[in-house]
Amino acid sequence: MDLIYYYLPALETIRDFLELGGNVLYVIGFLILFMWILIVERLIYLRTGHKRLALNAQQLWEARADHKSWSAHQIRNRLISQVSAKAERNIALIQTCVALCPLLGLLGTVTGMVEVFEVMAISGSGNPRSMASGVSKATIPTMAGMVAALSGVAMATYLQRKAARERELLADHLVVGNR
Repeated sequence: MDLIYYYLPALETIRDFLELGGNVLYVIGFLILFMWILIVERLIYLRTGHKRLALNAQQLWEARADHKSWSAHQIRNRLISQVSAKAERNIALIQTCVALCPLLGLLGTVTGMVEVFEVMAISGSGNPRSMASGVSKATIPTMAGMVAALSGVAMATYLQRKAARERELLADHLVVGNR
């Protein structure tokens, strides 16, 4: 029960932030959650499942008697391609989420500015207090979208480089021998 009281101020702060930024923040929040689920899945896969798959491909290659023929080269390329495709899975989707974050932030900016213009039409342009909520609804989603995109860009770049490095390592391990 004490744990609830410990996290209650943080939950209230999040609720206030979402109310201040408008409905677009819910969509941005969902997109961030989805993007980070994909990122964590890729990190776990690259640490566990990818190594097992690369080892299986290496064992298949080493079990072959022929490593020099055209067929052997095609089989090697296929093994590398199959393992790489699984390593690169969902990276394009993560990059799409990264690209959508600032666009949704801009959508929040537009909806916030529409609210500002509505207030200006009703109360006149001389009332800054009435325009303040619309301005916050215009700036907060933009900031949230940019912060989400920055975190996603860093991780998408890391995952892309890691997948490319794993592809190169696998290609180096599947050596064309003297058999």
